Amino acid sequence: MSIRLAALYIYIVVLLAYAWKDWFKSLCGLILLMAVIQHEDMPKTMFGIQGLNTWNILFMGIFLAWLFTRSRENLKWDMPRLINVLLLMYLGVILVGFLRAFYDRSYIEYYPTTSLVSEELLNTVKWVLPGILLFDGCRTRRRVIMVIVCLLVMYFLIAIQVVNRLPLNAIFSEEIISRARRNCSDIGYSPVDISVFLAGTFWAMISAQSMIQKRKFKALVIFAAFIVALGQMLTGGRAGYIAWIATGFTLCLLKWRKYLVLAPVVVILLPLLFPGVVGRMLTGFGETDVTGQSVVNDYAVTSGRTLIWPYVIERIYDSPLIGYGRLAMQRTGLAYKLMMDFGESFPHAHNMYLETLIDNGILGSIPILLFWGILVLYAYRLFKSDNRLCVAVGGLSLSMMLSQLFAGMGSQHFYPEESMLGMWAAMFLSLRVYLEQKRAQMNIIAVEEDWNRPLLRQSVASVCSNETIGK
Repeated sequence: MSIRLAALYIYIVVLLAYAWKDWFKSLCGLILLMAVIQHEDMPKTMFGIQGLNTWNILFMGIFLAWLFTRSRENLKWDMPRLINVLLLMYLGVILVGFLRAFYDRSYIEYYPTTSLVSEELLNTVKWVLPGILLFDGCRTRRRVIMVIVCLLVMYFLIAIQVVNRLPLNAIFSEEIISRARRNCSDIGYSPVDISVFLAGTFWAMISAQSMIQKRKFKALVIFAAFIVALGQMLTGGRAGYIAWIATGFTLCLLKWRKYLVLAPVVVILLPLLFPGVVGRMLTGFGETDVTGQSVVNDYAVTSGRTLIWPYVIERIYDSPLIGYGRLAMQRTGLAYKLMMDFGESFPHAHNMYLETLIDNGILGSIPILLFWGILVLYAYRLFKSDNRLCVAVGGLSLSMMLSQLFAGMGSQHFYPEESMLGMWAAMFLSLRVYLEQKRAQMNIIAVEEDWNRPLLRQSVASVCSNETIGK
């Protein structure tokens, strides 16, 4: 047994035991484990049993500890009714889509039943559960800060691995960055996914500075954001590049308008400092045809996405209300047709909005889009707050969601997966803080209306009260 593997087992055992004393801290340790969940030294299975691995064992232990000890903390389930309903409908859409794929295996006969159940149902739901536990337990200022730090450190560790595994000179050469980006798969995530969540992480770190007062710690966060940006550039993920730009521009419009004057400076400096990154971003532009004229290669620009989207939209029109269930691109034979016609594999729509429409139809997509829309609205309100911690939480959640939604035009999914665990955790964290903020405001109003009780002597116990957090 290697030293790394022994250290991993010790880490797991310690967190399992400590979970019965403080399951919340063990849950944060579990989230940190996502930085190395697919590392080459990480055991994928135990005793040859599918699904039996160290991460699942640790999560199950934490889940049981939460289940049996939450009454000791006097935790009551207080998720807003609308979110409860939409979350259950979200789960229902996933379940119905899975069942349709389970009973209609057209074109996926090769997909083993155990793998179908594990990947398309159990694992899809599993990546949301840590976020739900965070929502239930994150009811103090200290725990809120703990989760923010935990999520940012987890993504920072992934960025460190990217920088360590990929040659730094790739940012100066499009050819090198296109070839080297494949090494990202050794980390356990695809370069496309890494590019997207690191794009959100950069802006989340910039937002997190709002809760830091000391300059040396602010400088440390800026340095960490630079490492994250460097890792994101090395991935070569063009959807992530676009998400980085679009997310930053949106946040500036919402709160940091004075920084918009820096946009022209960024546009000028990027090609000078990082020519390989800009070259990768502009792949397909300025190509020369047989006549010597400069043209735009649509296929290269979008990696063939614009070529297949008309076929996907046409298939959506055939069943617009209910779609076809999970893996619709494959089960309807569309992926096979595209392979025969264009000689390239397109197992999914490469557009999260078209994917949910072809899988779930309009009826199934409505609760999904409503859920995301409401969570974006809650994060926006926190981000616009005058409270420093609320700004940090709102900025974290909003950055991660916006990067996913912008990149979703060319990749990503609405179905939860392991690369999205941190984003789902941030979403439920923002929901908890938003709920506590609303309660604090209601308590203040109630105190103001009670003229027998001087307002200055009242204590508002809330995660987001100014007395607790400070402006």
